[in-house]
Amino acid sequence: MTRVEFNLDGRPVSVTADPATPLLYVLRNDLKLNNPHFGCGLAQCGACTVHLAGAPVRSCSVPLGSVAGQPVTTLRGLGTPEKPHPVQQAYVLEQVPQCGYCVNGWIMTAAALLRDKPHASESEIREGLAGLKCRCGTHLSILRAVRRAQELMHRAEAPDSAPEALAQTGKPT
Repeated sequence: MTRVEFNLDGRPVSVTADPATPLLYVLRNDLKLNNPHFGCGLAQCGACTVHLAGAPVRSCSVPLGSVAGQPVTTLRGLGTPEKPHPVQQAYVLEQVPQCGYCVNGWIMTAAALLRDKPHASESEIREGLAGLKCRCGTHLSILRAVRRAQELMHRAEAPDSAPEALAQTGKPT
């Protein structure tokens, strides 16, 4: 057992555990988070995705010892109910979730993708989300939500253009 300290969703945490323990188990069992989810345990489905130092990783395959001193962001730390991340907001607007089990992985992966490639093309979005699984088959809704998140992010970059577009069209752009 080793004491491991890291930053979780903007706050310092300290956990005493075997450094080989998967980060996912520590987040869910020791720190009592309900996201990320355990999906496959083999880093193949994406339900357990978190950001480690800004990069999306499958927390079921990341040993706790490797996160020492690093920032870890979960879905909870991505945005708040009062101020959701654009991808979270787009998921609600597009009514994506069915069962909701995989949502964590898709949102966390899409948020990192759009941060790194804010003008990603359709094929870049599909490639960036490849490997994630949704058993409910909401893939088309997910793609619409990611494109909607791009629009929301671009609107936030140019705040003066949104009211003008709303006045001209009567609906948000």
